[in-house]
Amino acid sequence: MKDARFDDATLLVLAHGSTVNAASGAPARLLAAALRERRLFAAVHECYWQQAPRLAEVLAAAHSPRVFVVPLFIGEGYFVDDVIPRALGLKAVGRGRFPRSWHQGGSVFHYCRPVGTHPGMTDVLLARAHDVVARHPSPRPPKPTETALFVVGHGTERTSASRTAVERQVQAIRARGLYREVHAAFLEAVPRISDCCTVTSARHLVVVPFFISDGLHVVEDIPVLLGESEAAVQQRLSRGLPTWRNPTERQGKLIWYAPGLGAGRRLADVILQRVEEAAKADARRP
Repeated sequence: MKDARFDDATLLVLAHGSTVNAASGAPARLLAAALRERRLFAAVHECYWQQAPRLAEVLAAAHSPRVFVVPLFIGEGYFVDDVIPRALGLKAVGRGRFPRSWHQGGSVFHYCRPVGTHPGMTDVLLARAHDVVARHPSPRPPKPTETALFVVGHGTERTSASRTAVERQVQAIRARGLYREVHAAFLEAVPRISDCCTVTSARHLVVVPFFISDGLHVVEDIPVLLGESEAAVQQRLSRGLPTWRNPTERQGKLIWYAPGLGAGRRLADVILQRVEEAAKADARRP
């Protein structure tokens, strides 16, 4: 099936970005480049909340008849449902509710839903889990039926919104019956990442961070919570090496740890599907 074309539209791939970790912005940049190569839009740009090019300046330069803003975020929450809508000038019509399309300066703007809540992210996660074991089969690649899969998110005790996307993915993967067990684990909520080894009887664990980029949480915090020493993590970082060696044994378990979700074709497809959803919703409006 051919991708839908949006020859009259500009696509903005919006990521959080970071002022302290340049790698945080890489997926948005790579995804925007990959989508430009497909020649489906008049223009495709990456933009960020916390690094250049920033959302406001890229948005101001977008003059095509239609502009789609796709948040490269894992789930709804403070940034997606509050900070970014306010920056776009959208007036709330209820908690977490605001217009998703508006007219401005001769263009129609669409604020799409975040990529992380799209059902297609299940395949992105499963591909990451499969690939990390396939690339590091030693001493032997475990079968999924003898493996516990952990989907790791940020989480926060202040709101349940930040964990919802992770828990939905856990339910979706469990429903497929591929793995012996599927669990959620969080940086700042229970169940904790540090408890992964104790919540399963499985000998083999595959841990997939539900984060887009290989930022500080993915390359530093999570490996330490899984049992690696801070000194080893910092030493490997200084040498440009992965901060987790696959597989590593901890508490009698073999643990494979995948990188962030990155910028593969599956994620680019999810961005396109978010654009298509917004375009169809707009077409249905009277």
